[in-house]
Amino acid sequence: MNTVIVDYNAGNIQSLCYALDRLGVSYLLSHEPDVISAAERVFIPGVGAAASAMENLQERGLDLLIPQLKQPVLGICLGMQLLCGSSEEGNTSCLGIIPQPVLKFPEMPGVKVPHMGWNTVQSCILDTENESWMYFVHSYYVPVCEYTAAQAVHGIPFSAMVRKKNFWGMQFHPEKSGTPGTVLIEKFLQS
Repeated sequence: MNTVIVDYNAGNIQSLCYALDRLGVSYLLSHEPDVISAAERVFIPGVGAAASAMENLQERGLDLLIPQLKQPVLGICLGMQLLCGSSEEGNTSCLGIIPQPVLKFPEMPGVKVPHMGWNTVQSCILDTENESWMYFVHSYYVPVCEYTAAQAVHGIPFSAMVRKKNFWGMQFHPEKSGTPGTVLIEKFLQS
């Protein structure tokens, strides 16, 4: 299987590499447009700031390439947010695949920002009616919308997963979420 992890100087790439290694999945780490275009599956991981992430994608021409990809693409955490139209973080224009804004969590009594740690996700995509625990680290969120595939609550409901055609997004880190996260990575690899 030709799987590529997009290397655009974002954090947290290593944990995804370890997860794919555990699954026995061979992959390439690349920022080369030709390599990414030829992949059967593409991961866009990331922890960091939206503005610098988009600058790194733009420097490599990946901001133009990624929206045109036809194979399954999975954005994780910041990678999911980059699939959206814009982010309040640095007033950043993103890839525009999911036509939704990324918003900063509002200040609310008893709700800490960043949202960091384990939270339940209504996991319809896992073919179960139960909630699954997933690991989150984020200060910005995608509102619940027509592209929401699963949601969670941190003071307010938000999109834990989005999906539009061949583009998947997971706000949580499936590679750090135990068995349910591994199941989701496998579902993506089989899509």
